[in-house]
Amino acid sequence: MEARFSRKEWIGAIGAPLLFLFLWLAPFGIDVPAQRALAVVGFLIVLWITEVMDHGMTAFLGCYLFWFLGVVDFSTAFSGFARDTPWFLFGALLIARTATKTGLARRIAYSLMAALGTSFSRLLLGMILVSFLLNFIIPSGMAQIATLAPILIGLVAAFEVPARSNIGRSLFVTLTYTSGLFNKMILAGSASLLARGLIESLTDIRVYWSQWLIAFLPVSLLTIFVIWRLALWLYPPEKSQFAGAREFLQEGLQKLGSWSLAEKKAFLWVAVALGLWTTDQLHHASPALIAMGVGLALCMPKIGVLQTADIKQISFLPIIFVGGVLSMSRVLAETGALEVLTDVMFSWMAPLFSGFVQATGVLYWTAFAYHLLLASELSMLSTSIPALIQFATEQGLDPMATAMVWTFAASGKIFVYQSAVLILGYSYGYFEPKDLFKLGAWMAAVEFILLLLLVSFYWPLIGLG
Repeated sequence: MEARFSRKEWIGAIGAPLLFLFLWLAPFGIDVPAQRALAVVGFLIVLWITEVMDHGMTAFLGCYLFWFLGVVDFSTAFSGFARDTPWFLFGALLIARTATKTGLARRIAYSLMAALGTSFSRLLLGMILVSFLLNFIIPSGMAQIATLAPILIGLVAAFEVPARSNIGRSLFVTLTYTSGLFNKMILAGSASLLARGLIESLTDIRVYWSQWLIAFLPVSLLTIFVIWRLALWLYPPEKSQFAGAREFLQEGLQKLGSWSLAEKKAFLWVAVALGLWTTDQLHHASPALIAMGVGLALCMPKIGVLQTADIKQISFLPIIFVGGVLSMSRVLAETGALEVLTDVMFSWMAPLFSGFVQATGVLYWTAFAYHLLLASELSMLSTSIPALIQFATEQGLDPMATAMVWTFAASGKIFVYQSAVLILGYSYGYFEPKDLFKLGAWMAAVEFILLLLLVSFYWPLIGLG
C-alpha cells in the first residue's frame, strides 16, 4: 500500500512546481540561461526542504532537468559525477562497511572504553573518544550511532537505572550530538566531503585530507573535553561507580573472540588508508584516490573481506546526492546564475566584513540561523556554499577558509528535526527534545568561542584565512 503524503510533503509537491514556473516566467531582467538555472534550483530547494523525495534522487532529478530543459548540455548537467568527491565517499563507505562487518569498530569501542575505566565519568569520556575515532573509519553519523547504541544500552542496564535517568540521557544525547559534530572537523561524512568537493569545483584550491584534519584538530581535542565536562554538569549521574559495567564490556570483548583473519585484513587496510591520508601533503595523492584504492582492494578476493552481498548493502543515494550537487554548482557557475544568487543571499554581509575574524562571527551565526530554516545540513550546504564561495572571492576572503567556517557552523543544532542523525539518536527513547536543545545551545556558544580562537591565532600559522 502506498504511503500517504504528510502535510509537509504536499506543500513541497505543490510548491516546487509553482516556484519553478514563477522563476522561469517572471520578468527579472537577467540572462535567460541564469534565470532558467535558478528556476530549476528553486524547484530542488523546495523538494529538499520538504523531503518529498530522497535527497539523492532530488539532486539527480535536478541534473536531468538541467539537461532536459536545455539549460546546459549533458556533460555539464552531470559534470559532478566526473569529480572525485562522490567516489571518495564511495571508497569511504566501503571502508566503513568493512569496519562494521568484521567487528573492528565494536572491538575498538569495547577496548577503549574498558581501558579508560568503569566509573561513569570515564565511561562517558571513553564513549566521546570512540565517537571521535570512529569518524576515521565510519564516515556516517547514523552508522556510528547504530554501532555504539547497543553498547550504551547495555551500560545503562548495567548501572541499573531507568532509560531516561541522567546516566541514560547524558550517554545518548552526547553520542547523538557528537555523531553529527566531529564529522565536520574531519573529511569523514557527506557534509564535509560535499564542502570539499564544492571548494575544489569552484576554485583552483586543492583540499587535502590532512589539511582539513590539522585545521580543526585543536577544536576537535578541546571539544572532546568540553562536551564531556558539560554533559557531566548538565546530567549529574545517579551512580558514579558500578562493577557491572566492567563485566559488561569484558563480556562484549569475549563475544568478539580473538582477532579473525577478516578483522586483521580490515585493520591493515584501514591503517594503510589513514597512513596515506595523513601524509597526503607529502605525496600529493588525492584523498579520493586513496579511498577508492583501499575500498576496491577490500572487494578483491583473498586480500579483501567484502563480498557482493556486502556491497549491495551500501546505499548509493549519498553518492548520487554529492555528484548531483557538484553538477548543480557547475551549472550555476557556467550560466551566470551564481552571481545572481550571491547578490541575493550574501550582499547584505559585505558592510559587516572588516577582516576574516569579524567575518567568522557573521558567518557562524548566519549559518546557524540558516540551518534552522533548511533543516537538513546537506540541503543547507548544497544551496549556500556555491554562492558563499563566490561572495568570499569578491570580498577578498580566503574561499576555502570561508567555506570551512560555514561547514563547521552546520554542526550547531538545537532541534531534533535538523538532522537524520539526531532523529535516529532520539528514536532510542533515552532523552527528550529539551535535552538536545539544552546541550546544543551550550555547545553552539562554546564552539563559536573555540572557532574565534582558532581563526584568530591558529589558522594564520598554517596559512588559512
